[in-house]
Amino acid sequence: MPTALITGASRGLGAEIARQLAPTHDLLLGGRPSAELDALATELDGASTFAVELTDHEELEGATEAISELDVLVHNAGVGSSLEKIADTPVEEWQHVLGVNLIAVAELTRLLLPALRAARGHVVFVNSGAGRNARPGWAPYAASKFGVTALAQALRGEEPEIRVTSVFPGRIDTDMQRDIVAIEGDEYDRSRFLKPATVAAAIVHAIATPGDAHPEDIILKPTGRG
Repeated sequence: MPTALITGASRGLGAEIARQLAPTHDLLLGGRPSAELDALATELDGASTFAVELTDHEELEGATEAISELDVLVHNAGVGSSLEKIADTPVEEWQHVLGVNLIAVAELTRLLLPALRAARGHVVFVNSGAGRNARPGWAPYAASKFGVTALAQALRGEEPEIRVTSVFPGRIDTDMQRDIVAIEGDEYDRSRFLKPATVAAAIVHAIATPGDAHPEDIILKPTGRG
């Protein structure tokens, strides 16, 4: 079977992507070492863990050396930001958010390009509506996601043998979303948000698209009817 590496796979959307890809792919489950990641690997019999701190570039390089061929790379790992105005956002917040959401993504892609070229593989960037529209209070997060949009566009032009898909979902019913809503001071109503399984299904469908087509951008917005 083809091999897929999913970052941020220990819970939420990443875990759901893994579950939906498991019947058709050998899986490398990316994430920090944790009981959750190990439990998912046990649940998905045959899956392996890729337990790496993505912002540790030396560790990341060592972990990717053994991957000689890779059919699918799903960039799902990411962090939110503090939702402060630009005037109140310290440089450390910019460094943290951009380091995880953009720089680590670019570096993992670079390290795995030989393996992706060997398989004529597929890179999926799980982006965000914030990668297309920046709202007040979201500057570091949106900047990181706009950066991922640019990264995907450039990669698509530079690597014509590799398919590159950007997925721009609206807000998803996840633990991170609960934290954001709490910061915003609102009550959490999961019906307002996309289900992880719905977003995962769109990603898996893009991956399964026959090779004569290139699914480039996918935009998903919640309807409130879930």
